[in-house]
Amino acid sequence: MFGDRNVKDDKAMIGGFGMVDGQTIMFVGQQKGNNTKMRQYRNFGMPNPEGYRKALRLMKLAEKFNKPVITFIDTPGAFPGLEAEERGQGEAIARNLYEMSILKVPVICFIIGEGASGGALGIGIGDKVMMLENTWYSVISPESCSSILWRNWDNKEKAAEALKLTATDMQDLKLVDGIVKEPLGGAHSNPEKMFQTVKSEIKKLLPKLLEMDPKIRVEKRIEKFCSMGVYTEG
Repeated sequence: MFGDRNVKDDKAMIGGFGMVDGQTIMFVGQQKGNNTKMRQYRNFGMPNPEGYRKALRLMKLAEKFNKPVITFIDTPGAFPGLEAEERGQGEAIARNLYEMSILKVPVICFIIGEGASGGALGIGIGDKVMMLENTWYSVISPESCSSILWRNWDNKEKAAEALKLTATDMQDLKLVDGIVKEPLGGAHSNPEKMFQTVKSEIKKLLPKLLEMDPKIRVEKRIEKFCSMGVYTEG
């Protein structure tokens, strides 16, 4: 499905209805491309505001027809260009955070590669958030973190260690709900096996979410994200 009905179609964000064993699902995800030409076409998986608005349009469509939503996250971050900011990048991501938190249908998120910053969060609010074994999820990429703190990329390894961005770190911090095992050599080495593994996870998680009352499911989703982190009230 194409376009945000406002500006244009964002090639970095793709989505549409699909089926898993007879269950209709709205799939939304970021697409990077697998060669230089396709990466340029997909903007290296960095969505513009219209990408997030398209994703929200598809999720609201799924809600209208009472179909669950599954998202696939793989982005180095939302596109940081001037034109993206002019068209409301921050507002588009913030709107998705709000709307996804109160979607009346089940939402499952899979981090399948890079999960960087608001670019990932823009489609990352779900009842269940799962990470593939060799992926990472963080407020900022190690390279960007190094460039901000040390003014170069030389300390990206030190930044990565401090960010605690691996799947095991995320699970230990209770920021994700589970880790999905990858084939030997990584998901890219055996895509077909990885597809079947993710399908099995969907079939395991979705029935339990579908059984829940929508109101309770939304309450639990909001509670899940509100309980993350530490804060004090003055």
